[in-house]
Amino acid sequence: MFGEGIEWCYRAMAIGGGDFLRRLQKEEVAQQRLSRISRRPKYTKFSQQELGSWKPLPTPRCIVFLFVFLGVACLPVGFYTLHASWSIVELVFRYDVFCIMNYATAVNPLLTNQDKSDFMQDFDKRKNCTVTMNVEKLMRQPIYVYYELGNYFQNHRRYMNSKSEQQLRGFSSSSSSSSSSHSDLDCCKPKDVANGHSIVPCGLVAWSLFNDTFDISTNGFYSDNGTVFINQTWISWRSDREERFNGTVFPSNFINNNRSTVADVPQIGGAALNYSKPLSMDENLVVWMRTAALPTVRKLYGRIETDLRPGTQLMVRIENLYNTYGFGGSKKLVLSTTSWIGGRNDFLGLSYLVVGCVSIFVGFVFGIAYWRRPRPLGDRLHLSWVKNNLTPSAAASFVTDD
Repeated sequence: MFGEGIEWCYRAMAIGGGDFLRRLQKEEVAQQRLSRISRRPKYTKFSQQELGSWKPLPTPRCIVFLFVFLGVACLPVGFYTLHASWSIVELVFRYDVFCIMNYATAVNPLLTNQDKSDFMQDFDKRKNCTVTMNVEKLMRQPIYVYYELGNYFQNHRRYMNSKSEQQLRGFSSSSSSSSSSHSDLDCCKPKDVANGHSIVPCGLVAWSLFNDTFDISTNGFYSDNGTVFINQTWISWRSDREERFNGTVFPSNFINNNRSTVADVPQIGGAALNYSKPLSMDENLVVWMRTAALPTVRKLYGRIETDLRPGTQLMVRIENLYNTYGFGGSKKLVLSTTSWIGGRNDFLGLSYLVVGCVSIFVGFVFGIAYWRRPRPLGDRLHLSWVKNNLTPSAAASFVTDD
């Protein structure tokens, strides 16, 4: 029977052998085509996550070395950074109390913050003063002039949101008095609209613009009349001047009660703005609108582009117009040089020193602990279940077996 089946197959191949071979070839071609278009990825050790791995096993000696090395590396960096900070020469003078107490009288001794605030709001009262600052170390140019406000929370959420970024970029239809044009100025309330027209720039941030002024003169020969020029250009961020503030947006309807505008009302608010100057060119405004993150606000006022030699006496005439007395704030004038770390700040250097000292201390503690009570690497006797279940004799045999 079996022989007949084989003979029948041979006859079939002899009769239709050509068709049979063609069918086999077609099936092979189809299988090759399917293998080409298959989405099965090519087998590699990387795709199948079969690459050899290496896991470091830190020993106690390695840990001690790493801590000591980290401490030794941090200490010189900390000393170098701290030296750079200490090399910065900084003159600081708090003038808010000094200036207003010059006008204290027996009738009005200006003892309370409310009395001082009422005095600052009186238009008829003079508020200027002259302070003296002595240069004890050489101050090389550029010397940056800052004003510093204490207890001034520019980081308050409602204060920070009280401005219109769309308006500053020139995307707001501020010239129209319709209600629809004011929809993008809702965040500026209550300083969004005045006399039926939108305020440009709107909001409390712009309305509270710092308006004290400083004129510096000296006994040296830096100019013909002894005046030290304070350059107030290029003191803001370039991105703010060119992108955040549009050069085609001009102040309009910006009403502030200060000495240059209204004379018979309480003096509140900040500086006035020049209506012929675009917002991007008013760099004092641009600097002020970059709100500070901390309650101690230090803003750049300008820079002195000449060296100040030791022994120089600076006479600073201050127009004390900005009212910080009502909320117990402070005002300081700061003259400072810079170094490669920027302004004077000891935090970075002290941080490196603290991390270095702590690392060395921890390294020594670990080293002494390992020296006094060494432990073989991988010793399983210290496992909790081994300690609880093995007797001393079994533990000894356990160690012997290992």
